[in-house]
Amino acid sequence: MIFVTVGTHEQQFNRLVREVDRLRGEKLIEEKVVIQTGFSTYEPVFCEWSRLYPYQQMLQYVAEARIVITHGGPSSFIMPLQQGKVPIVVPRQKGYGEHVNDHQVEFCRAVATRRKNIIVIEEIGELWNAIHMYGMSRPEAVTEMEGNNQKFLDEFKRIVKGLRINTTNKGR
Repeated sequence: MIFVTVGTHEQQFNRLVREVDRLRGEKLIEEKVVIQTGFSTYEPVFCEWSRLYPYQQMLQYVAEARIVITHGGPSSFIMPLQQGKVPIVVPRQKGYGEHVNDHQVEFCRAVATRRKNIIVIEEIGELWNAIHMYGMSRPEAVTEMEGNNQKFLDEFKRIVKGLRINTTNKGR
């Protein structure tokens, strides 16, 4: 099964929904496809879909899916990473009326470069190749999400320690 989620952003993401439905309709995708369409105006003909699914249902679909395709929102692509899956990420783009700016494109490029654990597709025509080649050569999922809290605390302690040393030296 392939699970597609476009998130809950109030702008349409017809470009992704329509392309996945087309691929399924042309039988390029032969397995079941479930799409969370959000505020998209295009209604799939060849795929199972709903505008929104409850969170627990989303988790279940991600767990069952062979491939998860998401928009570029971090919450959406972190979910499959946490389940050990490498998502195909199609960032929303301003030029298609999918978002107010291109921050998803920039963010996804940065994650793909630094973490190498997502497959980013900016041009929708490249989606079929990513689906077709999925599993043949893909990055490994990084399931251990590294938090910034410990880094912050370590750096904060280092700065405070440096301040104490400077204060102590000034009094002499």
